[in-house]
Amino acid sequence: MIARILYRNNVQGVMNYVLGKADSTILGFQNTYSDTDTNTAFFGRVLYYLGNRHDSERRYVHATINLPRGEHLEDIDFFELSKAYMEHMGYGEQPYMVVRHHDTKHEHVHIVSTTIREDCLQINLSNDFKRNVATQKYLEKQFGLSLSPETLKDRELPIYRIPQFKNEDINGVRFYIQDITNNMLQKYKVRSFKELSEILRPHHIQVRTMDHNGRIGVSFGIEVEDGYRSRFINGSTVHPQLSGPKLQKVFERNKRSKLLPMVQKRLEKQIMTTFKLFENIHYENLLDVLKSYQNLDCELLYDNEMQPSDIIIYDKSGFICSTSEIGSEIDVVNHPQINNSEDGETSIDVDSNQFVLEIQKLIKNAFYKSYLDANKGKMMLSEFVIIKSFKDLLPFLASSEQYSFLNHYMPENNGSTLLISVQKEFESMRMMLGIKESKKELKTLENRVSILKKVLEANVFDISGSQTTLFHLLQGLGLKYSNGSISYSNSNIHSVKMFLDNYHIPNENEAYISFGCINQNEKVLEVLMEEKGCKALDLSATAFFLPMLLPQLYSSMTLDYGKRFEEHSLKAYLHKTERLHLPYEKSASDYIKLFNAKGFNFKQIEDDICISSIYSKHGVSIPLALKTQAYLKSIKNLDQVLNEQSKTLSNIMDEGRGQLKNLWLSYLIEKELYGKVAFMMIYDKLRPNLDKDVMEYHLEKGLREWLLQVSKQKLNSQQATILRRSAFAFSSLLGGSHYKEEEVFNGFKDELTDYSKRNGIYLS
Repeated sequence: MIARILYRNNVQGVMNYVLGKADSTILGFQNTYSDTDTNTAFFGRVLYYLGNRHDSERRYVHATINLPRGEHLEDIDFFELSKAYMEHMGYGEQPYMVVRHHDTKHEHVHIVSTTIREDCLQINLSNDFKRNVATQKYLEKQFGLSLSPETLKDRELPIYRIPQFKNEDINGVRFYIQDITNNMLQKYKVRSFKELSEILRPHHIQVRTMDHNGRIGVSFGIEVEDGYRSRFINGSTVHPQLSGPKLQKVFERNKRSKLLPMVQKRLEKQIMTTFKLFENIHYENLLDVLKSYQNLDCELLYDNEMQPSDIIIYDKSGFICSTSEIGSEIDVVNHPQINNSEDGETSIDVDSNQFVLEIQKLIKNAFYKSYLDANKGKMMLSEFVIIKSFKDLLPFLASSEQYSFLNHYMPENNGSTLLISVQKEFESMRMMLGIKESKKELKTLENRVSILKKVLEANVFDISGSQTTLFHLLQGLGLKYSNGSISYSNSNIHSVKMFLDNYHIPNENEAYISFGCINQNEKVLEVLMEEKGCKALDLSATAFFLPMLLPQLYSSMTLDYGKRFEEHSLKAYLHKTERLHLPYEKSASDYIKLFNAKGFNFKQIEDDICISSIYSKHGVSIPLALKTQAYLKSIKNLDQVLNEQSKTLSNIMDEGRGQLKNLWLSYLIEKELYGKVAFMMIYDKLRPNLDKDVMEYHLEKGLREWLLQVSKQKLNSQQATILRRSAFAFSSLLGGSHYKEEEVFNGFKDELTDYSKRNGIYLS
């Protein structure tokens, strides 16, 4: 099912639309004088009266619940579904009406209500669209309906040869236009009706605009067989958000975007770089070159004489830009390097500086990839670069997409020219990369030693409490100490002079410290030392688990710094984890319930609602964001909800699940790293701290199969040790939203990869 919720500042139009359909049925009313026989005119006056007690633009609510085609609910069940939906969304005590329409092939109902309560206050609308998704998922299971998609998919839209619509099938036309246009406006940041018309044309949708005294009206039509065109439908009829004025607002917002000039500048640089690499580019290869080399999706435009006139770029940012608006130097028609002759071949300029840069980049990436496949714990990258020969790197070079692309467009496409060019640059690039990485490693070492000095001067840790505390402090930074010098734990190539007194190496040390743990620990110490440019929000959620990976170190942290660490790490964990809860958070009560299941407690301190955890050594609590506090304060029986938390928390402690390992297991489950989770649950006998609905979801998604698979395996002690280390190794990548790879750590991805996502739904 699909549930949608919209807000209006006027109720009359909604009432006219909902009740104006000839083929409709009123399923019932709630919180009026009769659940079945309320007069609709009276009901409209009630909503109007309540809505006008507040000046909000979101005074009235219009929700729809749509079933997939082929699914059916009886009127009484659909009414119960609607009541459950309104209850979860916070409208259980508001007057509302449920009307069923029969004008489409999928069954659906409309619900009309108001966001203004009798006390003149507005219902808290925080996270309403996200709670709407969580509510719909919950009700799908409760009423046995088909599950909706988990995420907004960037799906390929249907491009029909000719859409098949009968003349009288006006709703089919309307929903086809709505679906295609909605998806296009999600995918692209359209800036004009002309752009909109162009991207809809492949789907046989035509756009017509009319100027009514400065107010632009828009209508849509569809081309069908034999030159017939469906009658044009007003944009507001297709969907309220597709009216001319509302589309104009979208266009204006996209035109004013601060991102647009940067996108255009980047595109200009990408295209000019392409021209620097190639000696000739044939029109037939131009789009492939831009796609393969710069990852640009382009379309070639032709004039009336069928000669190329311009290039349209569909950028990954969502903007649609033509080369003519990007820069004056990019003239597709007259550019000397672009040709349309039959004997003109696309070829790389092997004498250009850009070609040399591409060869160097190819070699550098091969070194990076081979280093990631090697045992990084034995040497630094600069050492690795020096000892590797051209023959060692050849498999990594030849298997890269970059090598295939360059080889394809070499003037002599036999591979030997490119291989010779790579071999020619190899030694100089190896030396250059080795020197560069060596300088970077030395600077990092010096920074860590600087942090170490500040930490020791500030007495962040109680060095006198244990003889090995100093050792664990260096270990947590990936360092070691010997003969008055500090160096990396896996190399002696760099060292910094510093004398440490009372430094002792423990007799036994089986701790496994991953690179991600070191990086996160370094960030924590920078935050505690208030290093310039380092903010607490830069911490990943994994900072919360450092006492689990470095127990000897964090147990020796002094009181004041221990409290500050717990505050910062709790903020980081809260900030990242709130997003993981969104698919299950139907209401403000669920916000509390989901955190309770993980061992977190909420309490009211004066006027603030604060959060704390059972894992805190110092009993630290921090206030929630003001918006989140307002969201939780909207709970009618908040005091009762807060009092009932103790039951959940007591169960966690009584069952022996009050350790960070249990929460770490829960975090891995939410990140869908099921292989690691299954090992920890089967061999280490750990149990997660998760809400039962969340746990059931992940069991169905694949965790159950992993548990069965691992339970059948027989591991020797060496395999178990390796898996255990992997399970407790973490990096800042785990704080991302889509990281699902079963790997311990990839330092270069941390530095070179930009994880971003497009979110939001245009039509709701």
